[in-house]
Amino acid sequence: MKLLADVHISPRTVTFLRGLGHDVVRVGPDYLRSTASDAGIVAAAIVDERIVVTQDLDFSAIVALSGSTRPSIVLLRLVTAKVETVNDVLERALPMIETDLAAGALVTVEEQQVRVRRLPIA
Repeated sequence: MKLLADVHISPRTVTFLRGLGHDVVRVGPDYLRSTASDAGIVAAAIVDERIVVTQDLDFSAIVALSGSTRPSIVLLRLVTAKVETVNDVLERALPMIETDLAAGALVTVEEQQVRVRRLPIA
């Protein structure tokens, strides 16, 4: 998958996801500037056909209100932001939601639950 990691996603998680075979760039050193607006990040993800991985609720709101089917968003709502936990959850969740993400979806990932809302949001 082509992923765009928000600035709050650890560089260690980006490296981990690359090791799983994903094409991942991260806001900041890899892609855009760390000061890029959320709307700017969404626009760039659309252009580059990337799925945004974030812990920021604003991305889901921007996409939902746009009425668009892109970009897909993976919103991490975890009790802890420990890299090992984030990596474990993403490793388990991404294969399960790949089809939904390809079709356009807002996906909320928690430790024990994954919720999918297909885009556009009515």
